[in-house]
Amino acid sequence: QVQLVESGGGSVQPGESLTLSCRASGSNAYRNTLGWYRQAPGQQRIKVAAVSPGNTKSVHTSLKTRFAASRDNANDVIYLQMDALQTDDSATYYCYSAAGDLVTSPPAYGGQGTRVTVSS
Repeated sequence: QVQLVESGGGSVQPGESLTLSCRASGSNAYRNTLGWYRQAPGQQRIKVAAVSPGNTKSVHTSLKTRFAASRDNANDVIYLQMDALQTDDSATYYCYSAAGDLVTSPPAYGGQGTRVTVSS
């Protein structure tokens, strides 16, 4: 069992930055890929980013120029740095722990989500 606790969401204006954090705890959390999904109301969930235990990273193609993911293996924390935020980035962001150590490994556990609102 892996527990995930997200933090860092909030309301910002377009063009501003925000950093999300997610701490994983539980059995073998350090061995698995951690990542982020987001879902806006009425829209499909999309995978935003993932970081493997070996620090291989994956970021959604459309977000690569503005978003970056990183991982602190010592503390089992994954970060999502979001720059130049746009109104379309407004969503609930969910952290996940994958069922494996590849950036393509499917999610096995998810957090409660943290809300990001971008508006002027």
